[in-house]
Amino acid sequence: MTSSKIKILRTVHQVRQWRAQLFLNNQSVGFVPTMGALHAGHCSLVSQSIQENDKTIVSIFVNPSQFGPTEDLDKYPRSLDHDLEILETQFKSKPVDAVFVPKVTEMYPSGITLDVENQRGTFVTVHGSSEQLEGVTRPQFFRGVATVVTKLLNIVQPTRIYFGQKDAQQCVVIKNLVKDLHIPTEVRVMPTSRESNGLAMSSRNEYLSDEMKNRSSVIYKALKNGEAFYKERKDKQEEVKASEILSEIRKVLQQDPDFDIEYIAVSHPELLTDLDVVKPGLGAIVSCAVKVPKEDSDEKARLIDNIVLQ
Repeated sequence: MTSSKIKILRTVHQVRQWRAQLFLNNQSVGFVPTMGALHAGHCSLVSQSIQENDKTIVSIFVNPSQFGPTEDLDKYPRSLDHDLEILETQFKSKPVDAVFVPKVTEMYPSGITLDVENQRGTFVTVHGSSEQLEGVTRPQFFRGVATVVTKLLNIVQPTRIYFGQKDAQQCVVIKNLVKDLHIPTEVRVMPTSRESNGLAMSSRNEYLSDEMKNRSSVIYKALKNGEAFYKERKDKQEEVKASEILSEIRKVLQQDPDFDIEYIAVSHPELLTDLDVVKPGLGAIVSCAVKVPKEDSDEKARLIDNIVLQ
């Protein structure tokens, strides 16, 4: 049991009681949903929320419905006491107002199994932006994300909700969800937080040795190589084919034989459809997923990253 000084809310009823008073006071609420294992990237989202809202609430919940039966749910980093300590120490001058830490049974009253065929209850699917990219190898992922975010938005009813650009497809899915379901919450997407070597901050980086973290920085270098190629062609007012950008990225990633490239894509920034040509003004999201060796294990960690071409 934690001894945190932060107000900890464990039930839907407790959150709604807390929120009701803020409605009466006409106070804005910023919401940062997380799965814990907090890092500087999460803290930057919290900091932005504190700046833009009267009150800020963070959720810590490892959502089972976005994991497949063979994925790393049981091994996903969990460190509630450490997470609460981070929130306390990083935001002393203007602290986080509440942390929602529900149990699985609170979020899924009908129960939850990782086998989609045997799941019962209500789930949310955002068609058109969930099936491609991450959705190809993780077909249940965005169904789980959309479901838990819908639940959390319904519970917290925030003025604004905060996500990082690292999860670009997730941001598009959530924006579509909020628009289609007429949810009165502003979706704020903040720049990707990176280590000094360029590696995108992620809770899954905990799986990596220091050496592998350094080697994995090549993922961002590869994306920047593709961006540099695009900018050079754009400056010359030449047509920029997506296939050429992909080639520039791939040749950098392939330099490390221990890396498995799952996908590299150049996508429409709103529809996430594959582009043949990147047009200035529209731009593109260039994204990738790469599997890299875990520390002291034969398994590999799956890292994602992206950049936005303008």
